[in-house]
Amino acid sequence: MNTNQKILPIIVLAQFCCTSLWFAGNAVMGELLADFQLETSALGHLTSAVQLGFISGTLVFASLNIADRFSPSKVFFVAAIIGGIFNLGTLWSGNTLVTLIIFRLLTGFSLAGIYPVGMKIAADYFDKGLGKSLGFLVGALVLGTAFPHFLKAFTAGLPWRFVIQFTSALALGGGLLIASMIPDGPHRKAASKLDLSAIFKVFQKTSFRAAAWGYFGHMWELYAFWTFVPIILTTYHSLHPKTFFDTSLWSFSIIGIGSLGCILGGILSQRFGSKQIASKALSLSCICCLLSPLLFIQGSKILFLIFLLIWGLAVVADSPLFSTLVAHNAPAENKGTALTIVNCVGFAITIFSIQLLNFLRQEFDLRYIYLWLAIGPVLGLIGLLRK
Repeated sequence: MNTNQKILPIIVLAQFCCTSLWFAGNAVMGELLADFQLETSALGHLTSAVQLGFISGTLVFASLNIADRFSPSKVFFVAAIIGGIFNLGTLWSGNTLVTLIIFRLLTGFSLAGIYPVGMKIAADYFDKGLGKSLGFLVGALVLGTAFPHFLKAFTAGLPWRFVIQFTSALALGGGLLIASMIPDGPHRKAASKLDLSAIFKVFQKTSFRAAAWGYFGHMWELYAFWTFVPIILTTYHSLHPKTFFDTSLWSFSIIGIGSLGCILGGILSQRFGSKQIASKALSLSCICCLLSPLLFIQGSKILFLIFLLIWGLAVVADSPLFSTLVAHNAPAENKGTALTIVNCVGFAITIFSIQLLNFLRQEFDLRYIYLWLAIGPVLGLIGLLRK
């Protein structure tokens, strides 16, 4: 096994451990809302707080060219430690909605030094076959995002605080893995100085803009879908009371199966090209959005779960492919900044789609609100496929 083959599993494992911080609050949202006497609308606010923190972090990281000027492995390590500490802030007995939002925001800020920086580390090691490598890496993100739901499902007899404590411990372990075992990659080209214009320079290339536009459309749907998977499950149960399933376990399964989609998409991209496979995945998830009202009307529990698993598979399968397109079409000395700023804009978009669904669920029939998620894939396909 060559050096790169040994390094990829370590990066993947570290990414999984650290990104478990992302939905740690969502997995225990019911108990958290009850303990701190919060309204149900806090779901959208607390999820958006993580996204806003991530956006703020990526903006700072991109503006200061941190991932290009400093060792990405060291940046990853520091971000993992800080993120784990802020995640533990959720446990403070004196929390209010405001303080919980602040802790989740700061956790999201820390994730800006983990997710895009992890992709930068991979890009520094894998020039050829980057799509496949990022498929495994984003697959780890997906599994890490889903993992708190898995913990919740299998620790039902333990206090909800255990999920928060365990994910913080995982983040510490992931940071230590990168710091101790992953030196800077052979393809790393460090930026020599601070260049505040780098954020704008990367968008001057037409092919880069097309890749970024596709990614933005994909992000409109992705995190809103992930956030509302438990709501989709409970809505179906309320419409069909005779059906029963473990919401936490199936939330993990529906979100987590996306990791297989990322890996499969990365492998297929080696034969058919990243752009081709990304467009197919984006089209499939768009179809799922449009068919979603029928999902609630039909009475077969098995068909309902199969549909959601297909949606969960398709909704994120294109994510590593868009990151590959972004990395390949960005200047080598600004690759980290390019990945970070595209993440920044993409996650800013997720706040609007999450808050839109949060508003619609209060005012409209829950069976039809997911049609709005199709807007992103449609616009993403237009941007990606135009010449």
